[in-house]
Amino acid sequence: MEWEDLRFLRRAIAIAQRARDHGNHPFGALLVDVHQQVLLEAENTVVTEQDCTGHAETNLMRLASRQLPLEVLATSTLYSSTEPCVMCAGAIHWGGIGRLVYGLGASRFYALVGPTPTQIDLECREVFARSQQPIEVIGPMLEEEAVAVHADFW
Repeated sequence: MEWEDLRFLRRAIAIAQRARDHGNHPFGALLVDVHQQVLLEAENTVVTEQDCTGHAETNLMRLASRQLPLEVLATSTLYSSTEPCVMCAGAIHWGGIGRLVYGLGASRFYALVGPTPTQIDLECREVFARSQQPIEVIGPMLEEEAVAVHADFW
């Protein structure tokens, strides 16, 4: 864990707060290149766009795959306020991202919100373990800060 990881993870959590302020679920993500430059940011838009696939990481990967070459994606880090769900982990895999750092872990998030009909209890590491490309995963980190953005939301 490096200082830069903490800084960018806090930024992802701030994006999650922005998503919440905009009337969406509190999730945020950003993409950072090997030179520590922020390439893209995305927040959750499920509610405002009426799109069940509008998760922060999936929104980010849509932008990234349109704007950035694969060699940049492979050497970039995706920072996510909360551990990516199965759908988002798939988007990260197919986008060719080489590294993921996340805040709030899935097990703690699901304990916070309780069981839901749309929940798939599968950690991102399990999804990535089936991948033919290596994806470095770091997390959970800063869980207390990451869980705070969810307070009184669910």
